[in-house]
Amino acid sequence: MIGAGVFAAFGPAARAAGTGLLIGLAIAAVIAYCNATASAQLAAAYPTSGGTYIYGRERLGHWWGYTAGWGFVVGKTASCAAMALTFASYAVPGPWWAQRVVAVAGVLALAALNYRGVTKTAQLTRILVATSLAALAVVVAGIAAGGRAGPENLGGWPAIGGGYGILQAAGLLFFAFAGYARIATMGEEVRDPRRTIPRAIPIALLITVAVYLVVAVAVLLAAGPARLAASAAPLTTAVQAAGAGGLAPVVRVGGALAALGALLALIAGIGRTSLAMARHGDLPRWLAAVHPRFQVPHHAEIALAVVVSALVATVDLRGVIGFSSFGVLIYYAIANAAAFTQPAGQRRWPRALNLLGVAGCLVLVATLPWQSVLAGVIMFAIGLAGRAAVRRA
Repeated sequence: MIGAGVFAAFGPAARAAGTGLLIGLAIAAVIAYCNATASAQLAAAYPTSGGTYIYGRERLGHWWGYTAGWGFVVGKTASCAAMALTFASYAVPGPWWAQRVVAVAGVLALAALNYRGVTKTAQLTRILVATSLAALAVVVAGIAAGGRAGPENLGGWPAIGGGYGILQAAGLLFFAFAGYARIATMGEEVRDPRRTIPRAIPIALLITVAVYLVVAVAVLLAAGPARLAASAAPLTTAVQAAGAGGLAPVVRVGGALAALGALLALIAGIGRTSLAMARHGDLPRWLAAVHPRFQVPHHAEIALAVVVSALVATVDLRGVIGFSSFGVLIYYAIANAAAFTQPAGQRRWPRALNLLGVAGCLVLVATLPWQSVLAGVIMFAIGLAGRAAVRRA
């Protein structure tokens, strides 16, 4: 969850809602909590690879599970390419071709690490998260020490956006939280999953909310909503506005490492969901292979690395992955609906959270730009029509 989103999301959120992005952050955190508890409760009952693809199949029916899995795999594959390009843009300020080469190298390196087993993935994840947190701590400390941050930069009541803008900011910031489902998708590789996953997901989310809240307040006090709204690198803008421009390289390094962390988690999650879908015939059976030594879905991860490398080398997806946002919200809406149907013996949280989660996901879908909604509808139409054609054949 503490990935590249925190280094970029506050800019577009400020454009949508001004200082109201703090309200949007609170809304996003509530909806993310609903989704996280639903995922945790389902993962405890179904500790296997696949996440909401499996939960939807078991609780709502095969088509619902397929819808969730298709949205996750296709949308997050595009996100992988976007994160690889984001990493390269932070790491290599040079020509576009050099960025593409570095992005492909990053994808292949992380795929090779994932191939070696989940233990290696977890070890690198710890390092990347620690360095990202250290970079964020330096940013907040630099803003505090710069002496130029203060409430006078906030712009007062007129700087708070309207209700629609706040909801749009919530939608943008929600995706900075996305990542807790990755824990659930790897249920087969977690030690004591029925106990570990329901504890890990809410704790991880609460830590992330606290970090994002501190960073959001700091950057608003330093740069104000207008400067953040105009910036493609809001944390860099904030440290410069606070009189700590010398910390800009720290932000660049932190952004690069955070993008790598997000990419690493995406590769692991997509591989496990692809494995589950292939086991049930919703993707080619070849993808269901598990390495006899490393116990990872190695065919799925090889295929993903090839597809993402091809996308990175040919298309710039950083600005055109709105349909990925659409897919994530539908994925979590199905997770909440599946959790709502669980019997009392499997429940750990009240059903009201599931209803709030479904409603929240659908509201955030409605706030997405119409181009993103259209792309998402087309993506799901292609997937569902393809499955129907295969089933009839």
